[in-house]
Formats: sequence, structure tokens, C-alpha cells
Amino acid sequence: MNQAARNKRKIVNDPVHGFVTICSELLFDLIEHPVFQRLRRIRQLGMTSYVYPGALHTRFHHAIGAMHLMQETIDTLRLKGFEITREEAEATLAAILLHDIGHGPYSHALEHSIVSGMGHEELSLLLMHRLNREFQGRLGMAIEVFTNNYPKHFLHQLVSSQLDMDRLDYLKRDSFYTGVSEGVINTDRIIKMLTVHNDELMIEDKGIYSIEKFIVARRLMYWQVYYHKTVVSAENMLINLLKRAKFLAESGEKIFSTPALELFLQHRFSREDFAVDENLVEKFALLDDYDIFSAIKVWMEHSDFLLSMLSRSLVNRQLFRAEFSDHPMNEVRVGALRNAIQRKWPQAGPGAEAYLLTTGTITNNAYIPEHDKIYLLYRDGKVSDIAEASDQLNISVLTSAVSKHFIIYPKTIPEF
Repeated sequence: MNQAARNKRKIVNDPVHGFVTICSELLFDLIEHPVFQRLRRIRQLGMTSYVYPGALHTRFHHAIGAMHLMQETIDTLRLKGFEITREEAEATLAAILLHDIGHGPYSHALEHSIVSGMGHEELSLLLMHRLNREFQGRLGMAIEVFTNNYPKHFLHQLVSSQLDMDRLDYLKRDSFYTGVSEGVINTDRIIKMLTVHNDELMIEDKGIYSIEKFIVARRLMYWQVYYHKTVVSAENMLINLLKRAKFLAESGEKIFSTPALELFLQHRFSREDFAVDENLVEKFALLDDYDIFSAIKVWMEHSDFLLSMLSRSLVNRQLFRAEFSDHPMNEVRVGALRNAIQRKWPQAGPGAEAYLLTTGTITNNAYIPEHDKIYLLYRDGKVSDIAEASDQLNISVLTSAVSKHFIIYPKTIPEF
């Protein structure tokens, strides 16, 4: 190994996993690339710090952590006799490292607000193809693993499945930074129990209790953190704020924004636009949380009542009331709230309630056996779905999606 390659084998001190080794020159170069460094400027949990002040970690933290867990998993599977070549290992590590590079500002909060109809996975893939051209084809196998087009299916499952390194890292990391202990999982134990059977990623039967804990932890973290009612309120306020800014920009009104944000405020880009203009994804990659929040601080003084009100409310954490229900919201009550908003703020103009009142539904899927099962492998070769094998009733219950309906509106409006 030459001196330059040795210099690229770095160690990162991660507060969650300890020392993380960057084990190849390619991985180091990917981490150093501006597209990946951008993840330092994107919060992992969007607006969650309004509820849990410690939740300030970034997508950069998460990607590095997921890469570390992937290396641990590859080492474990090799020790159990499963062949993973050096090239396959590097490709799988690159795939998990880059799996989130398509996230927009504030992660999931604005996922479909900046670009219409495109999730972060599609944008990640577009950016991976751009990087592959820049790296002269060295990411070809990583892209095959990421898209499930590589012959060894279990490698893709390590990147994207119901028991992938993405989920193992974010549960443990988000629990650490929020202080919500219900999300703590034993990643070391789970990884040590991983195995492969008929090209499918599975868990040795003695690891069943660790997987039960993992599934329960996901359900609890969704209700306590990701779907906390104050987080849902803040994220929907941010969505409506950006919707108002786009409306004003498209109407020809001058509105402050960074050059990167201005392009996406003035145009409604779709999947087709990214297919036609191959440079558009690079322009998307210039956007981060700083563009959004810098604009919001300036919009606090904008002459438009709604833009100013929403901006002030978010910056000063004067968040709207959020109510959850097991049943759809009563339409009579929703109508009364709309009328109350119109009466209280006539200066906002017609249609103000579209920005100040939001209804919707959230769904908690801790485990979806219809999509990609978590299988247990017994010593006699028998294979069983975790939901069927578990001796805990709550695991079979957790296979059912639970939906809650919500309504969000300003606290200064009377409750009806």
C-alpha cells in the first residue's frame, strides 16, 4: 500500500459507536466529496430539536455510523463462512454510505416540498450516478447493490430492508441524541446473530429476543419522537411556510432567498425535469438547512402576513396546536376552525386557512411482513417469519399498521 492510500485510512470518533475506521481510499474520497460533506448541513431529525433539544445530529453522523455497522456485519458474515470479496465489501460500504445523499433540507420534513413526486431514494440514486461518472465507474457495483441488481441479494438487504444498517444506526443514534431510552437497541447482538440462507439475510433463532426488542423500539420511537405531536406541528408549519413562499415567488413577488433556494421556489420540478436536465440534481445538491433557515429569518419581516406570521412562529417556537385522534376529524369542527381563522385574520386574505390549518394522517408501521420479512433460521434448517415465531403477543400485533388522524391550527384560535 502506498503512502497516499495509508493517509486515507482515517479513524472517526463517533459518540454512539466509538471509533469508526474508514477502511478504503474510495470511501475516504467519497466522504471528502462536497456532495457528501453537504450532509453535515442537514439535520437527521428535522424539527425534532424543538421537542428534544439534543436532537441536533446530522445525516453525516448517521451515514458514517451506518457504514461502521456495515463493516461490522461484513466481518461477522465472513467469520461465519459467507464469501464477500473485497470489491463486494467496498461496494456495499459505499452503497450504505451514500444511501441518504439525496435528502433535501430538514430531511423528511420537506421531502416532497422541494421536488414534486420524488423521494430521497431516487435523488440519492441520481447523485450516485453523477459520482460514478466522476469516479470513472468505480461505483458501478455499489449502484447495483443499492438498486438490488447485484447477484447477491443479501448485500442489498444489508442496505435496504426491515433489518438494514440504516435502521440499526438511526434507532440507536436517535435514541442517544434525544435521550429517549425506549429506542435503545443492542446493535452488537443483532449483528452477531445475522446469517445468510438461500441468499436471504436472516437471524439465527437464538437472536429472536433482540429482534423483538428492535421491532418494539421502532414502534415506540415513532410515537415518542418521529410522530410526537409537537414535531408533527412544527414540520407541517415548515411545509406550509415553504408552500406560501413558493406561491409568492411563482406569482412574481420578490422574495429573499439564496441562489440555490431561489431556483426551487420559482419552479415546480418533477421527475421528468431531472431526466431532461442532468445538471438539475447538482443544483439540488447545493440546498441544505442553512438555505431554508436563513430565508425564514429574513421572511419574518416580509410584508406578506402569512409568510411573516409562519416565519416568526417557527423561529420563536410559537408552534401551532396539534391534536391526534383515532378517527377522522369531524368536518363540522374543521369548518368552524376555518371560519374562525378567517374572522381572526382578515388581513391574511382569502385562502389563509390553507396555510394555517392542516389535517392529515400518520401511520406507524413497525414491521410490515408483506414487504420484506425478517426470517429466523433454526439449527435444523427450518425458516420462520419473526411474527409467527415470536412467543410475545405484541410482535404479531405490531404487524398491523396503526394510523392516527391529526389537525393543526394556531393556539390563539378557540377550541371547538
